This record gives sequence, C-alpha cells and structure tokens, in this order.
Amino acid sequence: MSMRELVVLGTASQTPTRARNHNGYALRWDDEVILFDPGEGSQRQLLHTGVTASDLTRICVTHFHGDHCLGLPGIIQRLSLDRVAHPVTVHFPAEGTDYFARLRHARSFHETAELAVEPVRADGQRIGLRSGTLEARRLRHPIATYGYRLVEPDGYRMMPEKLAGYGIAGPAVGELQRVGHLDLDGRRVTREEVSVPRPGQRFAFVMDTGLCDGVYALAEQADLLVIESTFLESEAALAAEVGHLTAGQAARVATESGVRRLVLSHFSQRYHDPARFADEARAHFDGDLVIAVDLATVQVPPRRVPSVE
Repeated sequence: MSMRELVVLGTASQTPTRARNHNGYALRWDDEVILFDPGEGSQRQLLHTGVTASDLTRICVTHFHGDHCLGLPGIIQRLSLDRVAHPVTVHFPAEGTDYFARLRHARSFHETAELAVEPVRADGQRIGLRSGTLEARRLRHPIATYGYRLVEPDGYRMMPEKLAGYGIAGPAVGELQRVGHLDLDGRRVTREEVSVPRPGQRFAFVMDTGLCDGVYALAEQADLLVIESTFLESEAALAAEVGHLTAGQAARVATESGVRRLVLSHFSQRYHDPARFADEARAHFDGDLVIAVDLATVQVPPRRVPSVE
C-alpha cells in the first residue's frame, strides 16, 4: 500500500535552537523518499524517525545557504557507509554546482554510493518520476533558489456498480482500463461511462523567498504545501528586505492557491512561541493548518473526492 507523508527533521532558520534543528524534510511518496534541504544535523535527526539513508531515492536542495545544505556531506557519506545499492538523484540550482562539489567531497571517504547529479538549470524544469512529475520553479532570494512541487497526473476510479450494470467483470475490466473502451453485444462502453475522475495529488515545497510568481505556481492546488514563514508581520519590512515570507503572507498564498493542508516552517530563532505563527496564519487561512515541529509526521491529505452525478 502506498504511503504519502512528510517527516519533519528540523524547522529552524539560520541557526538551530534548543528546540529546533536546522531544516530538513523527508517526503515519502510511493516508491520515492525525497530528502529536501538537509541542514546541519539531518543525519542524526533521521535516526529518530522511521526513515533511513538506505530509503532515500532523491535529494532536493533549494539553495546553498548553510541552514539548507550543511547536512549534505554527512548524508552523502552515509549513503556510501551503508552501501546503498540504488542510485540517489540530487537536484540543486546549477549556479551552485561548485558549492555542491565542495560539500560532496568535504573530507576524505571511500565513495561507493552512486549519485546521479542533475542540477536545475531553468525555471519550470520538469523531472519525470514513476508517480508523477517533479517541477522546479525559480524563487526570489539573494542567491539562486528553486522551490519544488510533485504533481501526480489525474486519473480515474472505476465504479463497481456501473461495471456490474454492464456485466463487465474479470479480465474485461483490465482491458477497459487499458484500451479506454469495450465492445459488448454491439454496443461500445467507454471508460468514462463506468468511472469518475480521480484528481492527482500535489505536494509543494517553498523555502527562502519573497513573494513572487514562482511561489504561487508551486502552491497552486497543492494538497500539502510546506512553506517558509520565517517572520511575523511585525518584521514584514525585514522579511521583504532579505527575501523571506511572514506567516500571514504564507497563509494568504495558501488561500489564494487553493491549498488543502498548510505546513508552516523555517522559523527565526527570535521567536519562542509557535502559537504566534498559528494566530497570524489563521487570520488569512481557514483550512488545515500545521505549525511544523521537529520529528513530526504530517500526512498528505486523502484524495479530493469528485462529485458523482
């Protein structure tokens, strides 16, 4: 049975605190386990979860500020130490290729793991996965930064009562799914007649950015949006100056983009009460809101249920 959930490794921006590790997020999505922005300490944080280095299939780095990438050396070396047998693909802004090379070889070690290095070179770049498409969009930050979203294609769900009404069962159901129609007693039954649309699920990951088109493109109709909310509204001017979002801005993005479950993270060390982020977000978003906590697990919401006429 497929699993789609987010495991939060760390929620701090810039510097860790007593309660918050540097950034780090692992997304379980069917046969993919994607590690996003492994900050310092991510390798140790994994030990407190059900995710292991051997589970990882892909690593996505939004940009090369330390709180989003200083965990890379340990993670990469752990892949070799554990002799991970499958290739692990790594995505990051192409402008940061030199940074990645230095982090990858930060110290001497025997590299046995296979890394497939695939930098992001353009806004809107798409990477095909078995379960959908991973898309990168340019964000607004002082250095080259990309956000990511995973989009599952729309499908359909067969309706047993309608299949039974046409006398369709067994191998004929599979043929109908593959071909799109079935000829029965001189009548053609189409897949649309015995199924309902099944919207694909969407996950979006937005870190370190001011408001820009890329933020909205990533968040559009996301079932689960993980987005930075470094500051509160009292520091809105500072947020704009340094390329970050406030909790209120992140919440407005979620509302305007039709997000179902909103996860706020990447909190400045100046704030000690997470409830303040929830209070500000609630003024703009009335959907499912999660204030991220280290080592928490957040489920991707169940599929949207289409209306059946």
